[in-house]
Amino acid sequence: MRIKLLFIFCFCSILVAAQKNKDLSKDIFLAQLMQTKPEDFASILANKDSLNVQIIYTQIDRDKKNNPSFTNYTFNLNNNNYFYPASTVKMPIAFLALEKLNNLNIPGVNKYTKMVVDSSISAQQNFYAPTNTNSNPTIANYIKQIFLVSDNDAFNHLYEFLGQEYIQQKLKEKGYSDAVIRHRLNISLSNEQNRTTNAVSFYDSSGKLLYHQDAQYNKNNFASLNVQLGKGYYRGNQLINEPFDFSTKNRIYLQDLHDILQSVLFSDNVDQKKKFNLTKDDVAFVLKWMSAYPRESKLPYYDSANYWDSYCKFLLYGSEKGSLLPDVRIFNKVGDAYGFLTDIAYIVDKKNNVEFMLCATISCNSDGIYNDDKYDYETVGYPFMKHLGQLIYQYELKRDKKHKALLNKFDIEYKDK
Repeated sequence: MRIKLLFIFCFCSILVAAQKNKDLSKDIFLAQLMQTKPEDFASILANKDSLNVQIIYTQIDRDKKNNPSFTNYTFNLNNNNYFYPASTVKMPIAFLALEKLNNLNIPGVNKYTKMVVDSSISAQQNFYAPTNTNSNPTIANYIKQIFLVSDNDAFNHLYEFLGQEYIQQKLKEKGYSDAVIRHRLNISLSNEQNRTTNAVSFYDSSGKLLYHQDAQYNKNNFASLNVQLGKGYYRGNQLINEPFDFSTKNRIYLQDLHDILQSVLFSDNVDQKKKFNLTKDDVAFVLKWMSAYPRESKLPYYDSANYWDSYCKFLLYGSEKGSLLPDVRIFNKVGDAYGFLTDIAYIVDKKNNVEFMLCATISCNSDGIYNDDKYDYETVGYPFMKHLGQLIYQYELKRDKKHKALLNKFDIEYKDK
């Protein structure tokens, strides 16, 4: 009996060691791949911790029935290393807004229904008028604006519709218990003001009220977050020589953002609890506007001079405004603020049978001062994103795949109706 138990113990130890080695090989794979391009990544590899570089690369392989399997490779991924998620939080908010509409299930109230956001406290008086005056005030148009140009007002309107407490509850239910989306974007409000969200009403085309939601107030407390970064920050024109406090800012892990995108792209292949309650039309709508170019939208209209094709497509293109790879579409959400640059992406090249997920974040603040508008986006962040996307894309072009992927799901008509 003892010999049998000893054998079982040794066998389990071997399995654990093998798994650890397997996981370790996954961790070093991206480092080894970046080492093949020292001209692009030598500085990144040498300064990965000070730059807070974190990467997730997901290989996707299909079986003979086109079912996908996923292999994740990570680099320097660490949930204890805080990065400010900036506009990437708009992605789960967009999905939650569609889900809430479906859960309400009110006749006539859908993503195309006119939504009016009232002001509930004095600090919100200037808050609810859309920046883009040629856009109808609907959930659909706000989601378009979020994915096409990362519009802040569009996000804030969806924040009103959902409410702070609802957001936290739903993220926790889906397994993202450490995710915190607690404030609006591009508007300075106190923590107390962010707890209160505006009243929202939906109207039909004749002006008839279909649904009214009163102003909401979140009484729940957030888990404490103790994050101070850098050596100084500006408050107005005054330099404060102490670390900048991110403790009351939004937080969401890179892995969570990756999984949220994956749950919509591959809803049949994720845990049930991680799924968003979206209709087929919702999914088609989201996929279209995540991957569309600004010029492909008629309403709202975006001029190509200010919103070029690769706008908000950091991976593969960085900040370039030139021609794009003709057969590639990128389904993604980016974020940039306080020197943090992040992109959460699924990249498809149907012609060359390429598909993969790539998520990355990097801190571009070499002087350690926040709110000074002196960030290293152009010299560090955008080149890193561009080179990383190109590195993985070129690798995928050559990678052997047993079965060709059938990517008909991504045969999208981009003409705006």
